Amino acid sequence: MAGYDFDLFTIGAGSGGVAASRRAGSYGAKVAIAESLRVGGTCVLRGCVPKKLLVYGAEFADAFEDAAGYGWSVGERSFDWQRLIAAKDRELDRLHGIYINMLTGSKVKIIDGRARVVDPHTVEVAGRRFTAANILIATGGWPEMPQIPGIEHAITSNEALDLKTLPKRVLIVGGGYIAVEFAGIFRLLGVEVTIMIRGDLLLRGFDEDIRTALGEEMASRGIAIHPRTEVTRIDRTAEGLVACTKSGTMITVDQVLYCTGRRPNTKDLGLIEAGVQVNKAGAIVVDESSRTTVPSIYAVGDVTNRLNLTPVAIAEGRAVVETLFNDNPTTIDHHNVASAVFGQPTIGTVGLTEAAARRSHGAVDIYRARFRPMKNTLSGRGERTMMKLVVDRGTDRVLGCHMVGRDAAEIIQGIAIAITCGATKKQFDRTIGIHPTAAEEFVTMREKVPEPDAQAAE
Repeated sequence: MAGYDFDLFTIGAGSGGVAASRRAGSYGAKVAIAESLRVGGTCVLRGCVPKKLLVYGAEFADAFEDAAGYGWSVGERSFDWQRLIAAKDRELDRLHGIYINMLTGSKVKIIDGRARVVDPHTVEVAGRRFTAANILIATGGWPEMPQIPGIEHAITSNEALDLKTLPKRVLIVGGGYIAVEFAGIFRLLGVEVTIMIRGDLLLRGFDEDIRTALGEEMASRGIAIHPRTEVTRIDRTAEGLVACTKSGTMITVDQVLYCTGRRPNTKDLGLIEAGVQVNKAGAIVVDESSRTTVPSIYAVGDVTNRLNLTPVAIAEGRAVVETLFNDNPTTIDHHNVASAVFGQPTIGTVGLTEAAARRSHGAVDIYRARFRPMKNTLSGRGERTMMKLVVDRGTDRVLGCHMVGRDAAEIIQGIAIAITCGATKKQFDRTIGIHPTAAEEFVTMREKVPEPDAQAAE
């Protein structure tokens, strides 16, 4: 566009920013992208990918144990944390290189340094100013920790992915998906794991049956879960780190990992001065087209705090570019987006929780199954799977599907297509399952769970 250095200037080279910039470049737009750390962002370098690699590495512990039930004699085995971290780092370096090549292949100019918005059409990076017809903010989020005495002794998920040695005792503060995933990784690797949460159950915001089933399975693995507990200070002693709670109890560990939330990464971006509205949580306020209160500035991904998932950020970024550079006005539907928690066991979920469905639709029917997976019969493992369907009683439409158990993420991805298409329970029932699989349970559940009032009366 005439008069500007670039048609699009993207701040933040994570999944959303890279996807948007590449697509804009493919449409012939002149694009620049600025990144203060490494190209790849949270998902590729500090989140989804490295964490999933650690999950895979840790799960071999179960595989070795289960093998005996199937006739295998597994000899002496040992685990080397440093080898796993080194292998993970090599893969991240590879992906970092791929992302750079994808950007340069799309003729996107990569600018190293922290960018700051100067005005609706100007960005400054390390003292250099660039003008752009449109600016896209895709700076993601960053782990947040409370300011309590001794908090400098604690780490976040960023540092947990790069620990030099594997601790013997870990305290995890927080009960969200990051806490659950790291608890599973550490416990499988033989670490003594304690979780402290302010509420009664893990995974606030998830379906209640998921939260209950997950807590039971994690406890059966030896993970100590302390509900209604708040850490007030952390002291370093000769024996380790001592976490003190509001109730006066103390626990000594080798590492304290805080997983108490992430904050939109909007600090020192110059947004307020440029006229971009930011809410109390620090998130950029946008409309359904991801446009901010300044017409030439857009924002996508975790920095908007709408639905903080990598595929959503990618979809939002591409939608902005379709609208701006391909004459194809596009918005993203944030409903019925499937998600997973790669804990032990795994969680997969799509659609409404039972509580949310009752609030928005009134009368609903609930179908629920709990069973021991076939694989666990010979291995002797006691872990059980839970599956649940939430159905609108008036229309028979399936509003939500939830699962706790092996392969939950892989199974729910397919179920999400049916939910997005508005499938009914009758259509689920008409679908013939694949036997023997756990997934077939989603199309064979026939008995409704009694209404809460009826259950209480029994």
